[in-house]
Parts: sequence; structure tokens; C-alpha cells
Amino acid sequence: MARYTESVCKICRREGMKLFFKAERCYTDKCAFDRRSYAPGQHGQARSKVSEYALQLREKQKVKRVYGLMESQFRRTFGDADRSKGITGENLVALLESRLDNVVYRLGIGGSRSEARMMVTHGYFRVNGRKVDIPSYRVRQNDIIEVAEKRKKEARIADNLKAAESRHGIPEWLSLDRDNLKATVTRPPRREDTTLPMHEQLIVELYSK
Repeated sequence: MARYTESVCKICRREGMKLFFKAERCYTDKCAFDRRSYAPGQHGQARSKVSEYALQLREKQKVKRVYGLMESQFRRTFGDADRSKGITGENLVALLESRLDNVVYRLGIGGSRSEARMMVTHGYFRVNGRKVDIPSYRVRQNDIIEVAEKRKKEARIADNLKAAESRHGIPEWLSLDRDNLKATVTRPPRREDTTLPMHEQLIVELYSK
């Protein structure tokens, strides 16, 4: 499977905001965005006119990379959102938030979405008692996500939860039993639940061309 292998810090610089790809490092003075907040490349500091299409494309690229999707995956997800009842943009956000790797990150068990994706792939989690190692698995209301018994004592999980507690809380649509490392999806995610600055209507306009 294809994956992004270049420096993720360049993505933050390109988008003009911190996207927290490197977990702990993003909160220190080693953060590349804090050091050089302009776009990468020799023309990164040059001013240029931005077309409507460029704005739409940049928004799509930002959201796609934050959630760790390749182009074909993102297009399929958008197609699912477009076919669902309701507002397409809000449906898209809900589907992205419902991914298992994102849920693990939002719970604080994974320090970043990339680490959460790795943990899911390596079989760290059970959903409703069954092993799930597919990062794109979509959780539903009343699903129970639990860390596998043999993984519960890993130091990285305790460290991630401690760091997450002081930086961002758990979203309202999830509840977490920290002692047993078990979470429940209390309701479907909504547009207002995402912490990512996002203009999903630009993405809808891009794919509607």
C-alpha cells in the first residue's frame, strides 16, 4: 500500500498551521513549524495570488493528510458522505472522525494519528470483543473499544494518556474507562466535535466540479 514518506513537518509549513503529526515533538521548541512557519521550498516566503481552485485543493490535501488517507481512500470516503442523507460536508467529517485510528488518537491512547494507526495495525485493540486491525474501520454508536490484555501494561499507552489529559480532553461522543482501558462510543460524531480547523465546504466544491 502506498504511503506518504516525506517529512510531515513540511505539511504543517505548507498548510500554515500546526497539525501535530509528531505528538510530543510538536509541543517543544524543536517543532519545525515554530522555527520556520513559512511554506517549504526556495519560494516559500514569496507572496503569490491564490486562486479559488488552489484554496479548495489545499483544504482537501490538508484534511487528507491529517487523517492519513491516500487519494483513492479519501475519494471513496467522500463518495460515501455524498450518498448518505444530510449535508455532505458534515457527513464527511463524521466519517473521518469515526475511523478507528482517529478514535484511538482522540481517546489519547495514541500520541498521534500515525502512532494510533500503527497500534491498530499491530492488533492492539478489540472492538466488541473481536480483534480489529484495520485503521479505516468505522466505529458505531454503542461500540466498545478495548486495549488487548497483553498490551495494557505498555508504558507508551500510560505516557500518551498522561500527556493527552493535560492537552486535550476526550470528545463528548466517546467515554473512556482509564483503569480498564476500555472506551464506548456514546453517539455518532458531529461536525462540531472535530478539533481540526476545517472548511469542508471547499472540499465539496472541489469534488463537485
